Amino acid sequence: MVTNDRQYRAFEVRANEAECRVEGYAAIFNSPTVMYEWDGVQYKEAIDARAFSETQMADVVMNYNHMGKPVARTKNGTLALTVDDVGLKISADLSGTEEGRRLYEEIKGGYIDKMSFAFTVSAEEYNRDTRTRTITGIKRLFDVAAVDIPAYDATSISARSFYSAEAEREAAEAAKRERQKRKIKILMEVLKNDYD
Repeated sequence: MVTNDRQYRAFEVRANEAECRVEGYAAIFNSPTVMYEWDGVQYKEAIDARAFSETQMADVVMNYNHMGKPVARTKNGTLALTVDDVGLKISADLSGTEEGRRLYEEIKGGYIDKMSFAFTVSAEEYNRDTRTRTITGIKRLFDVAAVDIPAYDATSISARSFYSAEAEREAAEAAKRERQKRKIKILMEVLKNDYD
């Protein structure tokens, strides 16, 4: 189920022709992605290679569009999650359920070729110069999902709350600097008039 307290990101998935198995990356490291744009300014996000070092992943499910019955699960060995140099790699055996076999055929046929993952953040850094949020810690991974349309609507809920707050803060700071410049200018004019 898609909820507002979790964050979602989208990546690719592909089918293995030899068996009813799919593989892909649920997360790609150090690949800044534009998550929000306000007034021509882009706000980005990247996932650091350390992000999964302490993540709770004991019971992660794979499903379709973050909903419905699980089609694979780490707890029963049908879903394997591996952190490598690229990111969080998934390998899933979809042969165990009717829904899984149907999903496999849709992935194999190219109807579904994206993945998304649901998670909560435990640590992050924000670079104001590049406007990039780097997720350095993921507390819990809830699911990985094959999706027909990536869950950007769900992502934008959490992204907008973070990035719109940052954009508003930047605008308020710029307005404050402008007011200070005007005050200095007025003060300089007053001082100039006093000496004339």
